[in-house]
Amino acid sequence: MRRPLRLLTVAGVMTATLIAAGPAQASCVTVLDHGHVDVVGLAYEDGELEIAVHDESGAEEVEYAPEDVRLTALPAARTTVPAGARYAFLGTAGSPLWVLPEVQNPDLLWAGFGAEELDSGVFQDDAVTVSFLSVQGPGTVAVYTDDVFGEPETVLVNSADGLPDRVALHAGDHTHANWAFSKAGTYKLRVRAAAKLAADGHTVNSRTVTYTVRVKK
Repeated sequence: MRRPLRLLTVAGVMTATLIAAGPAQASCVTVLDHGHVDVVGLAYEDGELEIAVHDESGAEEVEYAPEDVRLTALPAARTTVPAGARYAFLGTAGSPLWVLPEVQNPDLLWAGFGAEELDSGVFQDDAVTVSFLSVQGPGTVAVYTDDVFGEPETVLVNSADGLPDRVALHAGDHTHANWAFSKAGTYKLRVRAAAKLAADGHTVNSRTVTYTVRVKK
């Protein structure tokens, strides 16, 4: 069972990595840089649609508010943009690229989407839309899936051609994708989820959350 989000925030103060926020104050964040992590983990509780980060890299699954973690692409994620028209959305062939891969690499963050906590029948068509509203950072961000040959199949998010972009999920879904960054540095991604209730068609929205991703050279 996942630890409740409101309790974890208190526990995180004792166990998280300390990051200086300024000369007069400090804030605590947990750095996640490898293992299985559902970056966008959805839940619907007490009439509220929620987005959290579900860390499944340890012996016990832990849940964090997105603002309480720093997702990290380690130097081992660095590669180059392959040649070919199917890769053109990632940039110029041969240019640097950092990719958190769709297929698990135990030395890197395995970033996914999780909707297993959503019960079937709550939302119309069991559908939830996750909107990537904006990206701030030194480069572009793309989230995409591969086909059986390991080549790009579906581009879910591409900040290079404008945002927002929307990712369609359904109750019970658990999926992974490639998360690609064109430059090293720190990125801020603003994300919100929405769904229509099956009972009356009313739209429920999550709060807008902000993810911090550090891409290391």
